[in-house]
Amino acid sequence: MSAKIIDGGAIAKEMRQEIAAEVEQLRAEQGLTPGIATVLVGENPASQSYVRMKSRACEKAGILSFGHYLPEEATQEEVEGLIHDLSADPTVHGILVQLPLPSHLDEEAILGSVALEKDVDGFHPINIGRLAMKGREPLFIPCTPYGCMVLLEKAGAQIEGAEAVVLGRSNIVGLPVAMLLLHANATVTICHSRTKDLPAVCRKAGILVAAVGRPEMVKADWVKPGAYVIDVGSNKVDDPTAEKGYRWVGDVAFDEVKEVAGAITPSPGGVGPMTITMLLKNTVTAAKRTLAD
Repeated sequence: MSAKIIDGGAIAKEMRQEIAAEVEQLRAEQGLTPGIATVLVGENPASQSYVRMKSRACEKAGILSFGHYLPEEATQEEVEGLIHDLSADPTVHGILVQLPLPSHLDEEAILGSVALEKDVDGFHPINIGRLAMKGREPLFIPCTPYGCMVLLEKAGAQIEGAEAVVLGRSNIVGLPVAMLLLHANATVTICHSRTKDLPAVCRKAGILVAAVGRPEMVKADWVKPGAYVIDVGSNKVDDPTAEKGYRWVGDVAFDEVKEVAGAITPSPGGVGPMTITMLLKNTVTAAKRTLAD
């Protein structure tokens, strides 16, 4: 029996409709329109495409979107100066620094220069620090890990008491999603390139999150029957049979794993749509907090 498909596109669509209604209510009742500023340094094509998608999603939700573009050779002082100005701008409720940054820039210092109450991407060192501590709550949760948790919840996963395995330990997905699972009282194992007998470790998981960036790495015999599988991967692979000569696949061999798993996200169409959705949600949250100030 094939797994239940966790449709991130449908879940994201429903959530974005709710967010748009919330934005309209804020505008009508409080005269407040949430706004987000994006800072893009350099000309990374994937980053440019992602920023355009974010801008379109904001427009559809009624959220103001301010794009700021700096050249590849921008200095540390120029980037931090722009972020300082945006942090002081009352029309900007959220600031998103598009990663990766050019290698000559100090990423940690730049992320740390974002006003904590505007850190809608959830990567400020204080927010990450709070996420890593028991009994602490970050102001914002990083968007992709946040989306993973919502998908698990919507799919009906019992996270408390579950054995969860996170494949990958990046600062953007692997580590934060492991901490979120831990906060939700799962027992969490984080795997990486030096993990011994990786398939055997993954097979223990009632919840498996794959965020390693290797196309179709997770095979059917890596997966415990009935497990919830969240595939964060998005990998471009050559395919002569495809119209464009390539196709996008996840970190999980979807066609074979769906015959073993209890529930699984496709890629594309699973985690991807949720990332921008959670960014919109965080931006609205940031705007609403200004009303209590």
